[in-house]
Amino acid sequence: MKIQLETISPASKSPFQLLHDPKLNHLFYWHFHPEFELVYIEGASATRHVGNHISQFTDSDLVLIGSNIPHLNFDHGVTTTYRKEVLHIKPSFKKEFISEIPELQSIERLLELSKYGIAFLGETKKELGILLKGLHLLAPFDFFIQSIAILKKLAQSTEFELLHTKPYINKYSQKEQERIREIYALIDERYQGKITIDEVAQLCNLTKPAFCRYFKKATGTTFVSFLNQYRISQAKRLLLMGKNISETCYECGFDSLSYFNRTFKKVTDENPSEFISRHVNFK
Repeated sequence: MKIQLETISPASKSPFQLLHDPKLNHLFYWHFHPEFELVYIEGASATRHVGNHISQFTDSDLVLIGSNIPHLNFDHGVTTTYRKEVLHIKPSFKKEFISEIPELQSIERLLELSKYGIAFLGETKKELGILLKGLHLLAPFDFFIQSIAILKKLAQSTEFELLHTKPYINKYSQKEQERIREIYALIDERYQGKITIDEVAQLCNLTKPAFCRYFKKATGTTFVSFLNQYRISQAKRLLLMGKNISETCYECGFDSLSYFNRTFKKVTDENPSEFISRHVNFK
C-alpha cells in the first residue's frame, strides 16, 4: 500500500485551514502531510486507519492526527449520507506560536501527544463535533479564536484513546518528502495545462526512465495515471459546482472530450453525465 504526500495549498497565512464537508468516499486516499489534522465525521460507519492502527468506528468519529502520520480518508467506501469537517493546523503553529505562550502549553502537549494519533470519545466528540460543523460560518477572526478554543477543549478532555503505543515515525526521509511535495505542487499549479513527464523528470534531476521508476515505486501508480486521477478529482469538484461537461473537460487540462469521458469512466466507474445525475440533479 503506497503512501501519497498531500500538498495542502496555503490559502492564507493563518495557521488553520478548514476543509468543509469534503467528499472523498469514492477514493482510497492513503496519504500524509506535515500539517496536524483534526477530522470529524458523522452519519457514517467505516474504517479508522491511522499509521499502523486499523479499527472500525460507528456513526461518528473525532480524531487528531499528528504531523506526517499516514492515514486513510475516513469516508472511504461510505455510501450513507454523511458530514465531514477537516481542520488542518500548520506545523509552524506549534513551533513558532504556542511554544512561546505559557497559556497555550496544554495545546502544545496535545499536539505532542498527536504523534500517537488520538481518538476522542463521549461528550467530547459530541460537543466538539458541533463546534467543528460551525467553523465554516465564522468570519476569519472568530474562526481563529474558535479553532484555538476547540484545541483547548481537546487538551482538557480525558475522553480519548491513543491509537499507538509509541509515537508513529514516518519512514519517508525529509529529502524524499520534499521531492514528492515538489511534484504534487507542480501538478496542483499546472493541471489545467499540458504537463510532460520530461519536465517533471527534469524538476527531480532524473532521467525520464529513472523518474518513471521512482514515481511508480513512491506512489504505486504511473505519473500519467496519477495526473489523470488528480484532474478527475478536480473535474468532480467543478461538476458539483454546476459546470457543464464540456467546460469541465477543458478547464481540467483535457484536450479531448472523448478522452475526458473515457478517463472519467475509468477512474470513477461512471461517466460524467451519470455522476451529475447522482450528485447534482437530485440535491
